[in-house]
Amino acid sequence: MGIVDDDIAKVREASDIVAVISEHVQLKRVGRRWSGLCPFHAEKSGSFSVNQEEGLYYCFGCGAKGDVITFVREIEHLDFVGAVEKLAGSAGVALRYTDAGESESRKQRAKLRDAVGKAVEHYHDALLNGADGGAARAYLRSRGLTGDEVRTYKIGWASDGWDGLARALRLPDAIFVDAGLGYLNQFNRQTDAFRGRIMFPIYDVNGDPVGFGGRIMPDGQGPKYKNSAESRLYAKSKLLYGLHWVKADIVAADEVIVCEGYTDVIGFAAAGVPRAVATCGTSLTEEHFRILRSFARRVVLAFDADAAGQHAAERFYEWEQRYDIDVAVAALPPGEDPADLARRDPEALQRAVTEARPFLGFRVERVLGRGRLDTPEGRARAAEEAMVVVAEHPNELVRDQYLMEVASRTRLSPDQLRSQQRGRSGGRTATSPPSSSSRSARPPVGPEVEALRLLVVRRDDMAPWLDDVLFANGRCLAAYRALTAAEGDIAVAMAATDPGAAELLARLAVDDSTAEPHDVIDLLLDAAGRRALVAMQDEARHSDDPLAYADEVRNVKLLLEALRDPATAGAAASSLLGWLTQQHEEHA
Repeated sequence: MGIVDDDIAKVREASDIVAVISEHVQLKRVGRRWSGLCPFHAEKSGSFSVNQEEGLYYCFGCGAKGDVITFVREIEHLDFVGAVEKLAGSAGVALRYTDAGESESRKQRAKLRDAVGKAVEHYHDALLNGADGGAARAYLRSRGLTGDEVRTYKIGWASDGWDGLARALRLPDAIFVDAGLGYLNQFNRQTDAFRGRIMFPIYDVNGDPVGFGGRIMPDGQGPKYKNSAESRLYAKSKLLYGLHWVKADIVAADEVIVCEGYTDVIGFAAAGVPRAVATCGTSLTEEHFRILRSFARRVVLAFDADAAGQHAAERFYEWEQRYDIDVAVAALPPGEDPADLARRDPEALQRAVTEARPFLGFRVERVLGRGRLDTPEGRARAAEEAMVVVAEHPNELVRDQYLMEVASRTRLSPDQLRSQQRGRSGGRTATSPPSSSSRSARPPVGPEVEALRLLVVRRDDMAPWLDDVLFANGRCLAAYRALTAAEGDIAVAMAATDPGAAELLARLAVDDSTAEPHDVIDLLLDAAGRRALVAMQDEARHSDDPLAYADEVRNVKLLLEALRDPATAGAAASSLLGWLTQQHEEHA
């Protein structure tokens, strides 16, 4: 869809590029320029520069550049028209289109957002004024929520009737269903998706309403929380409740707090810490981390981060490295959630964030804290359990620092613990890097291992999508090659490969996977694509003609972006795998 050129020029002129970028990046004035950490690649020293007079930005690290429209396109993952429309809405510029017929899809999404917005108002009014909303109002008061908070967050009430919302809004069937507000029953009548629930509207990062989270009343029937179904507007793996309200505070503090409940977000704001968000009916995903990296480099988990176990820990460590994010855990009192603590002792909640420990430190402290450190046997057992946790971390220097801490707390010699670790890892020391065939006693983690698990149990689904180029971990690569040569026979593969890979295969032989092949393949391709992209950009920087790489760099970036969109992921995966294997063969 086209927008009249004069209107595009008006949007550029009316949009302050520093103000727009500052919603996502903490900028500091340096002479006539503004500087900060680049939101498009991981870095520790600021190489991102903004020229306010010219309305342009440039990153000296990754080469990202453009004007205010380009920035919004890249950071919000919008097309050109969507970026112009977003900026026009903020700047108060009315847009004219060159061909109204091309805007049907955009108009449809606008209708869906409008429908959800009307539902927000309906539920909100039902809570404030509805005759059957009294119990819900009393419950919210008992949880400490004030009238001002109810109005600020547009909290609502869905009555017990089966079609209260449908009768109030009288929307066309397609809009009612596609907006996730309900469904058509067996008599083809509109039926509400939510009934007898306190309603928390969920907005996207731009502040547009896209769905709901509904909490059942204490004496109600059904699951405690119910979220909107996946739709054209609502994708739970990409949404964070409260983000649009607090993104400026997050950028200013370079820190975001992640909770599990909507009332936790409200509680943090009430306690003077307005930088909390919550997941929407799902655990933290890599997409969440990618979004959060655009706003802050420190993520504080305000929930029981140990409950998800080792698998969650492996993901967090991987994402910490990939997105250059520090993950910490708030020091909440045992058994108390942030919403209740915010009302009872807001200063304690503030301290919990201030005193948040690094994720690994939290896990080690949890193990040592429940150990019996008053006896030699108890200290030895606690040390063994703690070192299992320490061994999960991929950075050897970090592991050694925590080894020292465990040794001190358990009154054991650090050398003794290192010796024990070396015994498990085949003799590797803190100063000798792992070989490609035997990385460490710590098993490799992440999508590469998951891919091998699936290759064992769902070979036909996985084998066509796997290639050497997708495995960066030496042990995983050796295991993959052995499995491929043995045509899936683990016993034959174990006998033919090195001890490290054989140990991994032995683990996989008794393990199962509930992961979906396409999800794991997408993760592998994303990681391999990023590695190749970094290598290509580095090659370009040392080339006599860096512009010769521009088209290929752009194409790979577009494929990586398309890989994250369910509508284009399949085609992008196939194209990216083909490009990666071709590159691998050319450089072999």
